[in-house]
Amino acid sequence: MPKLRGEAFWRETLRSAHYVVAPMVDQSELAWRLLSRRHGAQLCYTPMLHAQVFLRDANYRRENLYGEACPEDRPLIVQFCANDPEVFVQAALLAQDYCDAIDLNLGCPQMIAKRGHYGAFLQEEWDLLQRMILLANEKLSVPITCKIRVFPDIDKTVKYAQMLEKAGCQLLTVHGRTKEQKGPLAGVASWEHIQAVRKAVNIPVFANGNIQCLSDVEECIRKTGVHGVMSAEGNLHNPALFEGRNPLVWEMAEEYLEIVRKYPCPLSYVRAHLFKLWHHTLQVYQQLRDELAKVKTLEGIVDVNRELKLRCQEEIANQKEGEKPKEGLPFFHWICQPYIRPGPKERCRENGDSVTEKGVQGKRALEEEEDGNSELLSKNKQKKKLRNPNKTFDPSLKPKYAKCDQCGNPKGNKCVFNMCRGCCKKRAFKEVADCPGHGLLFKTKYEKSLSWQHSQRGIQTPEMSQRGDAEVGETAMLKEAGDS
Repeated sequence: MPKLRGEAFWRETLRSAHYVVAPMVDQSELAWRLLSRRHGAQLCYTPMLHAQVFLRDANYRRENLYGEACPEDRPLIVQFCANDPEVFVQAALLAQDYCDAIDLNLGCPQMIAKRGHYGAFLQEEWDLLQRMILLANEKLSVPITCKIRVFPDIDKTVKYAQMLEKAGCQLLTVHGRTKEQKGPLAGVASWEHIQAVRKAVNIPVFANGNIQCLSDVEECIRKTGVHGVMSAEGNLHNPALFEGRNPLVWEMAEEYLEIVRKYPCPLSYVRAHLFKLWHHTLQVYQQLRDELAKVKTLEGIVDVNRELKLRCQEEIANQKEGEKPKEGLPFFHWICQPYIRPGPKERCRENGDSVTEKGVQGKRALEEEEDGNSELLSKNKQKKKLRNPNKTFDPSLKPKYAKCDQCGNPKGNKCVFNMCRGCCKKRAFKEVADCPGHGLLFKTKYEKSLSWQHSQRGIQTPEMSQRGDAEVGETAMLKEAGDS
């Protein structure tokens, strides 16, 4: 059966999905996807998977996709980050039987994406992206899709989208922010950019950004004309967003924890989800925040949820008639509702930090510093500076490491294969070669083994010689008896 493309792919394979749960690292795992599907989500993405790791590590494949195969979890799109056409396609070939499409992440704006050279930091490398999508479109049995961020200039964003469509992209998700808009500097996503892309391409388009409730979804579709709307943070704070409901936080937590019992995931994922679900409630009950951070078992988390439920029910019972939500919230804190991300100044006031002319202290300052644009240091680096006053954090003074020819990690300076130790070990073993730089002596040890075996053949003790003569004599007697 030929693979479906464009509108036909969206209508038939994706079942005309309008409500989409975004790919979120360590947050859109199977249990959360199933919870979201129960409450209105029509299409889900896996968390972003690293193509290189997925290709080489069987455990990574099992933990992130193979072990999560579930009939209720369809339609499903698997998202990869990658910067090499062959690696991307080989990883996608291993994943295509477990999903309905493969997505190339071109939207991640985090520092880890900059260091790894993927996500939004590939958006200027159009030749590379064309080769990746062309090869994937040719080799895969499922469609290839892309998730992008916009350029400040609308015309350049439109040309970018048209280039991806021409290369073979069958569905495009447009996050209406630039790669610089993240964290406290996220700001408002530009639906104007998304609308321009939707008008300029002939493939389905999903919008991402500014989605906090169902009315936002409906307004976005009306204003931009997109086929569907993707939600990330809005979904994490209210998994019933696409139903247009605002349920009680402990009810959503109970339902999620029941799914986790059936489809286990790392406890860190569960804890992160509940910090999001309970965000406003934990501002009131700080002790429960500490308990959730310390708990070591799923049963322990269930107990914390039970305690949160009892405290909220007691508060509801003592509530005065006509009382309104505090802190400017649209609903009381025990109801699932959006979290409005504060800007830089508000975030600093929340954390008790000060704002300087050079920027914001904390995580943002660390990222700016690593870009070489700020002299501010994170708290951890300030502590290191106290212990070692001569230590420098200037990126320009850091040693520049050459990359491994195989995987892109730093290579050994004296490696004969120009590889990191892991890749060097595999190659040296396969070729029975030595790499003194990494202390790998497969060839030397093999030659010593052969030499030892050869020497053993030439050494015969008197006892071994006598035994050999006796065996020869016995063989001769048996032969004579057989001849007679």
